Amino acid sequence: MSSIWTSATVVRAAGAPRLEQTWAESFPELSQPVIPVRPPDPRLLALNEEVARDLDLDPAYLASADGIRFLTGESAPAGRSPVAQLYAGHQWGVFTPVLGDGRAALLGERRDSHGRLRDVHLKGIGPTPLSRVDGYAVVGPMLREFLMGEALHALGIPTTRMLAVVATGRDRELDGVVLPGAVLARTAPSHVRFGSFEYVRAQGDVALLRRLADHVIARHHPQAAGARHPYRALLQEVVGAVAALTADWMRVGFVHGVLSTDNVLVAAETIDYGPCAFLDAYEPGASFSSIDRFGRYAYDKQPSITKWNLERLGEALAPLLADEKTAGEAVAAEIVDGFDAQYRRRWADAFRAKLGLDAGIGSADAVALADGALALLAEHSVDFTGFWRDLATAAEGDERAVRDRFLGPVPQFDAWLVRWRALRPDAGRMRAVNPHYIARNHIVEEALDQATEGDLVPFQRLVELLGDPYTERPGSEYRRFARPAPTGSPPHRTFCGT
Repeated sequence: MSSIWTSATVVRAAGAPRLEQTWAESFPELSQPVIPVRPPDPRLLALNEEVARDLDLDPAYLASADGIRFLTGESAPAGRSPVAQLYAGHQWGVFTPVLGDGRAALLGERRDSHGRLRDVHLKGIGPTPLSRVDGYAVVGPMLREFLMGEALHALGIPTTRMLAVVATGRDRELDGVVLPGAVLARTAPSHVRFGSFEYVRAQGDVALLRRLADHVIARHHPQAAGARHPYRALLQEVVGAVAALTADWMRVGFVHGVLSTDNVLVAAETIDYGPCAFLDAYEPGASFSSIDRFGRYAYDKQPSITKWNLERLGEALAPLLADEKTAGEAVAAEIVDGFDAQYRRRWADAFRAKLGLDAGIGSADAVALADGALALLAEHSVDFTGFWRDLATAAEGDERAVRDRFLGPVPQFDAWLVRWRALRPDAGRMRAVNPHYIARNHIVEEALDQATEGDLVPFQRLVELLGDPYTERPGSEYRRFARPAPTGSPPHRTFCGT
């Protein structure tokens, strides 16, 4: 990924990009017009040139004074107002029938280099008709979204992509602290959420529900259109894609932190990086969010909560799955029950690769070895990411580094190594799937704090490093980026950013 980093606007350029208004024109019932608040002193902080070029947006224009105004939602053509999207959601297990974009707006859609429609969406633009608070955002959380989204993309995990972060020049008070304001521009195949279907189902409007399902099929899952039962096929496609996404999170130790149904896209891309974090020491029940007091969205709960969310989506789609309500709900439940097997298969494939094992090794053997390793990591509080990288070196015959991850001799690990090495693991395969660098929580916070104070250089370096997470950099200055937080550091806590 290439980026422009700046603290000032640059030369003016002409030619605001044209955007399609597919969502706003197709679903006025699910859209509320928004007038973004004009920032008093907008300054470009980060621009993702790769994403810009993929959308045929000129980076030079986006870095100009006019382009920066476009990135804050000011330059929408007459009669083409940005819209806040309406949706519902189960938050912490409790259904809220009306939610929606409280500080965000969909500018419109743009075709990417493959001709696919992608949303251009802004976050932190000020009050909308759906605001729960004031609608503004601040620099730290918006840069966090930029960094974490691009880090997951480099890890090969489906995610919304970040286009830019613009400082607004408007301060915001958050928990008694005055912080600089910012707007995030992001892109996605769409921002249709599980909660979008929940909202329509709660309205009892089956015709609108069918239109929304048809829209999602055409935009995200066109193969379902030719099925005998297209809406059943749609749900099956979403279940499979979400199972793959969840396994991806688990393979790299990513904890989303707030998997409510309003934070899950039917396009099966990761969205909303507020309380997210990565594991350091392997702890299955790790939960970093300051408001997740009971660990509902903990690391090891992600598969079960994802299935729970799919069950809510299935209930919302039930009127389209059969002629009678009870029958539709039964069909939905049967389809969603398929998540478990699909997730287990995806997880087994991911950890077989992490172990460097050939695809011919049976799933049962791979799962047994993976489970055995994870049990040892949990028992001895071993760094999750570092263990897998050191294990690749052990595959080449040098076991010193991986053994040093444990304090003292561990006979159980010795026995595990014997079983694993007997299957002839491939070190090259392991290094291709086990990252050397992840977004270490303490380093992320350090970079965000410095960026909030006006120094973007550490943040820029971190984003660039995480853009190639599988390649180890030579030099002592990079070692800290591959290490967990120092011993004795306080437990990491994350916040939603509002």
